[in-house]
Amino acid sequence: MTDVIWLVVLFPLIGFLALLFFGKRIGEPRAGYLGSATVIVAFVLALIAAFDFIGGEGEAHTVVLFEWMPSLGLDVAFLWDPLSAAMTLVVTGVGALIHVYSIGYMHGDPRFGRFFTYLNLFIVSMLLLVLGDNFGVLFVGWELVGLSSYLLISFWFTKPSAAAAGKKAFVVNRVGDVGFLVALMLIFSSFGSLAYGEVFEHAPEVLSGGMATAVTLLLLIGAAGKSAQLPLYVWLPDAMEGPTPVSALIHAATMVTAGVYLVARSGALFELAPTSAAIVATVGALTALFAATIAVGQKDIKRVLAYSTISQLGYMFMAVGAAAYVAGVFHLVTHAFFKALLFLGAGSVIHAMADEQDMRKMGGLRSKMPITFATMAIAWLAISGIPPLAGFWSKDEILAVVFNRGGAWIALWVIGLITAGLTAFYMTRLMYMTFFGAPRWADGVEPHESPALMTMPLVALGVASAFAGFINTPWRLGFEHFLEPTFERFEVHLAHPPDGITPWILAIVSVLVALAGIAIGRRRYGGAMPAETGLWWDRVENGYYVDDVYGTTLVLPGKRASQVMAFAFDAKIIDGIVNGTGTAVRAFSKALRPLQTGLVRSYGVGILAGAVGLLIWFLSRGGV
Repeated sequence: MTDVIWLVVLFPLIGFLALLFFGKRIGEPRAGYLGSATVIVAFVLALIAAFDFIGGEGEAHTVVLFEWMPSLGLDVAFLWDPLSAAMTLVVTGVGALIHVYSIGYMHGDPRFGRFFTYLNLFIVSMLLLVLGDNFGVLFVGWELVGLSSYLLISFWFTKPSAAAAGKKAFVVNRVGDVGFLVALMLIFSSFGSLAYGEVFEHAPEVLSGGMATAVTLLLLIGAAGKSAQLPLYVWLPDAMEGPTPVSALIHAATMVTAGVYLVARSGALFELAPTSAAIVATVGALTALFAATIAVGQKDIKRVLAYSTISQLGYMFMAVGAAAYVAGVFHLVTHAFFKALLFLGAGSVIHAMADEQDMRKMGGLRSKMPITFATMAIAWLAISGIPPLAGFWSKDEILAVVFNRGGAWIALWVIGLITAGLTAFYMTRLMYMTFFGAPRWADGVEPHESPALMTMPLVALGVASAFAGFINTPWRLGFEHFLEPTFERFEVHLAHPPDGITPWILAIVSVLVALAGIAIGRRRYGGAMPAETGLWWDRVENGYYVDDVYGTTLVLPGKRASQVMAFAFDAKIIDGIVNGTGTAVRAFSKALRPLQTGLVRSYGVGILAGAVGLLIWFLSRGGV
């Protein structure tokens, strides 16, 4: 199966091409069935191919499809190892459930077929990113993911806000990609290759400490753009303008995890640059705390989850920066389940509430939407870190590893612990404002449970959110043993939690903090809706006005500079030079035009005059 791992990419690609050319003719719901079936087949094929790794017997395997750019030593090749297998299973597994959910959610949309075209393109792009055997193929997938996100975020492009959100996501990610591209240039100039095997195997011999730091910091810029870390996180909250399944796909299984994957895949480089690794962890910790404080004050149910994603990605960056690559990828996997569930559950609520997203206009939905409530409750407790649900195992492993690093790393552990309490609080706030208390629905709204096509994926994700954490527990380090060969191949050292009773003490502290956050949230929002007014609430609701700051310091000067370049420099100077050259040529030709009379007599006189002139010139030279 590993020799034909390219089939995992081929099936969604076939679905994309078929829907691109025939999606409108296929129509609803068959276009959704086709798109979903291709991703389901890809998941089954990936699962079969991963069996050897699950059994601890598989080895990393490269499949070369064809030669791409010989001058750069690049082939279109796929790498099948435990890390790419884990990522592929998450992308195709969660992606398949989101596809099925979308059949019900997008019912009646006039561009139903086109929506699934873009979804399949997104899956293909992400599979290229995680399966590529070199930075070249990864970068192609990286850019295609950016294109796919633009198409999906701005899918309802007739809404100005959706069109603007798509452009914002595209532009901010290009900022990060500048850093990524420069890093690839430095890698190629140092190694003469972009293949993982060549780069990671020879990195200790080729890269000096300074060059390793430069390369890894530039990779971090690209990763921060894709995974919405400080200061490039601003595109992700606005991405909520796309259809809710898009939010689930971007936030849970695909685009935003690409940065975490990049750092984990490049662990051999970050090991040579401890300063860069510490910066990665610090950026992650600060992002986690910063985004959690903003999530506390959001009124839109999807924006709460958007800032929650940014915060949880911060945990993952803190982990991979601390060399806890297994813990970081473990949290990536569990987060994919409960965050997809939260977004799809939110979509179910929005669907039932006639597209209402303001939680202040909800309440009392628990009895009206029992399946949505029950599954979202699992995700609520999972992301809050309540045992034995999935989020508890992965988040607490990150905190334990960071604590075990000691020294200044203890400060990051404290930040992570505070973030855990805030996470439990704002998720409790979301659940109580949405499902509990007296109904606050608008007139004419009659909430109801979503159809089976939407609730079945919720149930599946609920089961995964409850039990996925058991793949890696202190008693059975199954996921750690699964991933270890990826890092052992290039002698990357993994950080581990402390031994003895310490991890249990840390876990108890973490659970108590989470329970305190839930208790405070329940006490505050369990009765009548409290007023959320004042300077602090205004600031967090508006994200500390970071967008306004960026608009004033970056966007507005950029617009003015572009206006000057377009209407002053380009129109007057560049066009002036071009037009002036044309005017000069025209004037010169006008001056010469009288010489072209068309009369033979005139030309004869000219020839005679020229001949006489030449004769005089020759005679004068002869006299000398």
